[in-house]
Amino acid sequence: MKAIRVHETGAPDALQLEEVPDLHPDPGQVVVRVHAAGVNPVDVYIRSGIYPVKPPLPYTPGMDAAGVVEETGERVSRVKVGDRVYVAGTLSGAYAEQALCDESQVHKLPDSITFAQGAGVNVPYATAYRALFYRAHALPGETVLVHGASGGVGIAAVQIARAHGLTVIGTGGTEEGLRLVREQGAHYVFDHHQPDYLKEIMALAGGRGVDLVLEMLANVNLANDLGVLAQKGRVVVIGSRGSIEIDPRAMMGRDSGILGMSLMNASPEELSGIHAALVAGLENGTLRPVVGQEIPLQDAARAHRAVMEPGAYGKIVLVP
Repeated sequence: MKAIRVHETGAPDALQLEEVPDLHPDPGQVVVRVHAAGVNPVDVYIRSGIYPVKPPLPYTPGMDAAGVVEETGERVSRVKVGDRVYVAGTLSGAYAEQALCDESQVHKLPDSITFAQGAGVNVPYATAYRALFYRAHALPGETVLVHGASGGVGIAAVQIARAHGLTVIGTGGTEEGLRLVREQGAHYVFDHHQPDYLKEIMALAGGRGVDLVLEMLANVNLANDLGVLAQKGRVVVIGSRGSIEIDPRAMMGRDSGILGMSLMNASPEELSGIHAALVAGLENGTLRPVVGQEIPLQDAARAHRAVMEPGAYGKIVLVP
């Protein structure tokens, strides 16, 4: 089979298409024929060598994929050959024509969801769900600001929060992004390039502020986020590309808090609950992954550049 391999961390050109042996499962494992693989910023950080977790070289990148079960090992009971599935983590990497997974990493994909959409489920939707309910303990009736709502995690957060009865404010940086955020269910949408957008959000909230902020670019926005929080408000930091200086007094007066969030810290029990909820949302139509670009597998380097570009919206997927 063909797979992207990284022999040395560094620039996007480290992603090379190679011929590697076909995969076969051990007991409790599943081989998935990949129809689409999701590209996430964390894939870029790992390939660059700046992520704390560094896989042994050489490796095949990618945690997200969707396709059809091709072969199962002994003692596999949750899926069978021919099932449409999405993959939430792999043993072999997702940027390939096949992916080897533990049975627990494979989840049924409803017929209404395309493979490209299925490749956009795991990291974006599981991250958004864990940030909202396992870290921030969001409640129906609260107001959430999704700061950077037009990307994969942002869109997922908007859809999930709206379905759970929160009032959703989303920001974007382009007309296309703002339109997309509005279409995905945000009650209110603001351009975060406008100088007074935070004042407008505070006015919208009646001067009280918002209960939650999901922050995708903390090194730019975190100090400002603290100024729009309500009493006992929470910021969940989902993404950051550098450092920032904040004034702790902005937190003290509100009894507010900053919470870090990494999907890789989720326990097996958390992941089981998260994916049960996500599958239900895919089945009932409240969750609808948005695909921004489909790029051929051999052009993985281009996909890694695109996922880091400002204004990127929706999910970028690789197609073998």
